Amino acid sequence: MTNDLLGRHRAVLPDWLALYYEEPLEITHGEGRHVWDAQGNRYLDFFGGILTTMTAHALPEVTKAVSEQAGRIVHSSTLYLNRPMVELAERIAALSGIPDARVFFTTSGTEANDTALLLATAYRRSNTILAMRNSYHGRSFSSVGITGNSGWSPTSLSPLQTLYVHGGVRTRGPFAALGDDDYIAACVDDLKDLLGHTRAPAALIAEPIQGVGGFTAPPDGLYAAFREVLHERGILWIADEVQTGWGRTGEHFWGWQAHGRSGPPDIMTFAKGIGNGMSIGGVVARSEIMNCLDSNSISTFGGTQITMAAGLANLNYLLEHDLQGNSRRVGGLLIERLRAAAAHVPAVREVRGRGLMIGIEITRPGTDEADPQTAAAVLEAAREGGLLIGKGGGHNTSSLRVAPPLSLNVAEAEEGAAILENALRSIQ
Repeated sequence: MTNDLLGRHRAVLPDWLALYYEEPLEITHGEGRHVWDAQGNRYLDFFGGILTTMTAHALPEVTKAVSEQAGRIVHSSTLYLNRPMVELAERIAALSGIPDARVFFTTSGTEANDTALLLATAYRRSNTILAMRNSYHGRSFSSVGITGNSGWSPTSLSPLQTLYVHGGVRTRGPFAALGDDDYIAACVDDLKDLLGHTRAPAALIAEPIQGVGGFTAPPDGLYAAFREVLHERGILWIADEVQTGWGRTGEHFWGWQAHGRSGPPDIMTFAKGIGNGMSIGGVVARSEIMNCLDSNSISTFGGTQITMAAGLANLNYLLEHDLQGNSRRVGGLLIERLRAAAAHVPAVREVRGRGLMIGIEITRPGTDEADPQTAAAVLEAAREGGLLIGKGGGHNTSSLRVAPPLSLNVAEAEEGAAILENALRSIQ
C-alpha cells in the first residue's frame, strides 16, 4: 500500500516536494510523543511534524476545543468579529513583550515573514533587508529572497535587496576562533561597515536559533548588540520566532530574550507549534508599525475560528503545565546524554542546542567537510530503531535535528538518546 501511495504521490506532486527515507513513511496516527505508520510500526517522535506538534499528539484539550468549535462554526474570515481570534491575540500581545502590540494572524510562518517584510519596507520606505547568512525564512518569493541558506533558495530573483550579515553560526566563518565577546565585537564591526556602504535598510530579520540551518546560534547578546547599532539608524529588528517560540529553548519563552538587554524586537513572527498541528502563523508589532499600511487588507484563512480555538487550548496547556520548564529540564538531560554518546563518534563535529532544540552536526571525520550521506544513514538507522528525527544544515554542513514535543518525559528522552546512540555507532 505504501509503494502504491508513493507512486501516486510522484505522479501528481512536484519533484521538489521532498520525502524523508529511502522507503518513505506514511504516518497514520499519533498519541503523546509517539506516532504509528501504515504498517503498524510505532515510533518515538523527536521531530514533531517539523516542530509543529508542540505539546503532544492528539492532546485531549486541543482535540476537544477543535471538535467543539467545529460544531459551532469553522470559518468566517476576518471581515467579521471573531471572538477566539481576539482572545488569542490578547494573550500573544501580552506575552510578546512588545509595547502596545498588535497581532495579525496568517496560516504559516512563510506568510508571517512575508507580512513582516511588507510592514517593515512600507514603514521605512526602503526595500533593503539585512539577513543572516545560513538563515531560512520560508518559501514565498519574498522570503526565499532573504534566505541565506542556498539549499532552500531556488532563485536569485527577489523584490528585495538583501545584504547578509555575519554571526548566525558560532563555530564557523572568519570569526569562529574568537572568544564570545570578541566574536560579538567583530560581527558588530562588520555590520557597521556594511551599513556604511548601503542606503538605509528597512530591517534586520534574524532567527535567534537558525532552524533549517541546523539549530545553529550566535553567542547570547549578539542581537542586543546589533539592536543598538540598528536603533541609532532607525532600522527595525524582526525576530523570526517561527521555530524558537513558545518556550522551546527552555531558558526563555522567546528566543530573542537571550539577547534582550536592549528590549524586545520591533516586529516578531511566529507559527509552527502554537496550533499543535493546526495552521497558525502570525506577526506581532508595535502599533505604529502594524498600522502603517495605507490600503485595505484582510486574511481569508488567517485567524479562522477553528485554528484559534486550537491555539488557545494549546497555549493554555503549555503555560499551565510549565512546558517551558520541562523543556529546560528534560532538554538539558537529553543534550548531555547525546554529547556523551557522540564523544566516541568521530563523524560528529558538534552537539549543540538549547532546551528541546538540539542539532547534531555530521562531517567527515577529522574535517569540517559536510557528509550528507552519513547524516542520511543516521536518519535511516534511527528510524529502524523506532525514532524519527529531522535533518538540515548550511555552511556546507549536514545536521540532524532533534525537536520533540515539549511534554517529553525523562524516560522517553533516555529511550530516544539510546536509539540515537546506536544509530550514530552504526555509521562507524
